[in-house]
Amino acid sequence: MRRALGALVILLGLVTAPAAAWADTPLRREANAAGQVALIGVPGLHWDDVSAAGTPNLWRLAGQSAIGSLSVRTVGRTTCPYDGWLTVSAGVRTAVGSKCGPPPAVEQRPDGKGLIPDFDWLWTVRDATYAGTLGTAVHSAGQCTMAVGPGAALALADRTGTVDRYVPSPDKVADWSACRVVAVDVDDLIRPYIEGERLSEAPDKLSPEQRRAAVKAADAKVGAVTAALAPGTAIALAGLSDHGADPRLRVAMWRAPGTAGRFLGAMSTHRDDMVILPDVTATLLQQAGVAVPATVIGVTWDASRPTALADGVTALRHADVAGQTIRGLGGVFFTSVAVLQVLFYVIAFLLLRRRRALGGVRLAALALGSLPVSTYLVNLTPWDRSPVPVLTLLGGVVAGAAALTALAFAVPALWARLRGRAEGGTVLGPPTVIAGVTAAVLVADLLTGTRLQFNSLMGYTGVVGARYSGLGNIPFALLATSVLLLTTAVADGLVRAGHRKVAVALVAGLGGFAMLLDGWPGVGSDFGGVIAFVPGIAVTALLVAGKRVSIVKLGAFCVAGGVLVMGIAYLDYLRPTASQSHLGRFVGQVVDGTFWPVINRKLGAMLSTLLSPNLMPIVIAAFAFLVFALLRPGTASAGVLPVAFERAPMLRAGLIGALVSGVVGMLVNDSGAAVLSMALALAVPLVLSAGIRALTPGSPEGTAPVLRPLATEA
Repeated sequence: MRRALGALVILLGLVTAPAAAWADTPLRREANAAGQVALIGVPGLHWDDVSAAGTPNLWRLAGQSAIGSLSVRTVGRTTCPYDGWLTVSAGVRTAVGSKCGPPPAVEQRPDGKGLIPDFDWLWTVRDATYAGTLGTAVHSAGQCTMAVGPGAALALADRTGTVDRYVPSPDKVADWSACRVVAVDVDDLIRPYIEGERLSEAPDKLSPEQRRAAVKAADAKVGAVTAALAPGTAIALAGLSDHGADPRLRVAMWRAPGTAGRFLGAMSTHRDDMVILPDVTATLLQQAGVAVPATVIGVTWDASRPTALADGVTALRHADVAGQTIRGLGGVFFTSVAVLQVLFYVIAFLLLRRRRALGGVRLAALALGSLPVSTYLVNLTPWDRSPVPVLTLLGGVVAGAAALTALAFAVPALWARLRGRAEGGTVLGPPTVIAGVTAAVLVADLLTGTRLQFNSLMGYTGVVGARYSGLGNIPFALLATSVLLLTTAVADGLVRAGHRKVAVALVAGLGGFAMLLDGWPGVGSDFGGVIAFVPGIAVTALLVAGKRVSIVKLGAFCVAGGVLVMGIAYLDYLRPTASQSHLGRFVGQVVDGTFWPVINRKLGAMLSTLLSPNLMPIVIAAFAFLVFALLRPGTASAGVLPVAFERAPMLRAGLIGALVSGVVGMLVNDSGAAVLSMALALAVPLVLSAGIRALTPGSPEGTAPVLRPLATEA
């Protein structure tokens, strides 16, 4: 089975990729120029700890280095020191579950070597398959490893659990130049959290004064180590883990020729100021002149954008504030969105059946539709630099939604006046404005490095570490929905003017462009999004063309989406490993047969969202409203949806296409119900607002609706 899937991927690549352009692409990263390299791990260190006065040695090293944020996320909510060091050892995100806590004790041998007893427990019991990758690669290249402290031994141990030289503390090292690869464990910040209990359950024990004392002790050790190392030694300093229950971005520094005065980034995050734990593995190996094994998912650190030290540290502190704010506020925000959505449908149901407060319901619908894109637009402001970032962020989102709602009313009215029409806009005017702004913002964000999605309430953050760039699952749902609604709104006018073929071409062309941005490596890098977007576009285009959609056609469209994204992923796989996105790495896992854990993890995550109290209420409420509005239009909702589809027939195609993308997206993405719930949260209020506009006296199409159930096509 695995060979068959691998062969299928290779065959697909031969069909879709120009072989000559990729023929000389290496499948493994080769070694760089050799040199001594030292990793100083200071678990728990964040940029608020580092200052010129309080930590002079760390500040001096930062001035000699490229500086960045380190996302230490491995598998769980927080990363304990054991998992942090083990991830460096493996080169992939790795965790040990219930054993998480401090690194294991090291047995010091008479010959100076260190041994971690029962090291094979990691891959035989905990399925940490790649534990020992770093040390084994160094030994395979004929080089030796020196570990100072238990965490360092865990990072540098080979597959037998052995390091060539082990010293328990820096003050006992006799010869720092004995080995090309050195690691040092400076555990002053996390030791109080792990004494006598598992770190993952430990409370924050240190007062501010105690923490400053611990940081000062760590700073002194770092200063002693950097002074003892040879002047030409490349130094990577990393805050390798969390402490207690405090997930944050941690410190990353990289001192090597040409790195001073720059931010530190990597292709793994597509950020010029953020790196991840597996990057440490690749960076150490390359600097030591050792080939990086193909299993390592990290890439070497890169110092690019220049920055002054004080300005850079300030920016990294604010990045941590933004990430913590988004992580801490996310649950409350989505709960609030779910409550607002459910209340809206309940109140709309009660008011519409009595034809009361139609204007208020329409205003609320447009405001709800404006909310998602406002969570991205607020990142155009420096809210994270506010003394009260939570209030500033929420206030900015609300203000943005209010401004966009006002714009949605103003633009169609202005357009009508410019055309010499008396009535204030059209049925599709306001929802088209909101859909257009949503689509434009997300497309522009994709083309400019996704800086609006990053650290946004409906995006992602490096503190959580699920994604660092590209199109997230919730933004995908919003992009697909807004593009399909926007194109069908324009197509409606074209069909009315007798240009149905042009309308179909518009839906397919603009939808296809957005879909390619969604899936292209380094832009959207969204695997499941392409699979879901293709059937949504195809169904919408068929309905605009006046064709019927069958289950067989729908299944074929889903298969086509899968084939297309695998072709894109194969092209990514053929690039140098350091340049690949997760799409290309997945193809590599298919080829070598290690993809099943990824599939199982994503399937489990998707199924868990089906019980989410923040997501499923939106899905249930929106679908219940749609069912009643379509099957009992006269008694349940004053016929708003039938009249909307009667006045703007192509709107129905856009809604159905968006629902198709949402349902398929729910099934193929690990965010599961989040995809469908956000598609519904945008689509249904906008379509509902169009129907209410058609019911309002003086509407541009202003005839009374025919209240009958809407027949659906097979």
